[in-house]
Amino acid sequence: MTHKFPVRVYYEDTDLAGIVYYANYLKFIERGRTEWVRDQGIDQAALRDEDGIVFAVRRVEADYLAPAKFDDELVVETTLEQMTGVRMICRQEVKRAGEVLFSALVTVVAINENGAPARLPASIRRQLH
Repeated sequence: MTHKFPVRVYYEDTDLAGIVYYANYLKFIERGRTEWVRDQGIDQAALRDEDGIVFAVRRVEADYLAPAKFDDELVVETTLEQMTGVRMICRQEVKRAGEVLFSALVTVVAINENGAPARLPASIRRQLH
């Protein structure tokens, strides 16, 4: 299943050339992942408070394919590609009118309060799958 999250490009998202500053794509996909997790019924604050587990990005492989510009309407698509007890790999694409502008493979790990890998509860793994 692919989750879709709309994003509009604001002036603050652009650089001097009027195109989206490269680091802002990482913010867009972070929002997309957060909303995907929320839509799966997972409360990240409760996961932290009750289980002592948070998600952290471990790796991002990104391809910048075409520029987005001020006032563009974009869609962040998030798809779960792989999941283990402590890690999930998501494919994320930022699109404008169906054209892929940015593509990333993002590895997210579950960690405890000390920053060590932590196994996600089975109920959470079932919700995300």
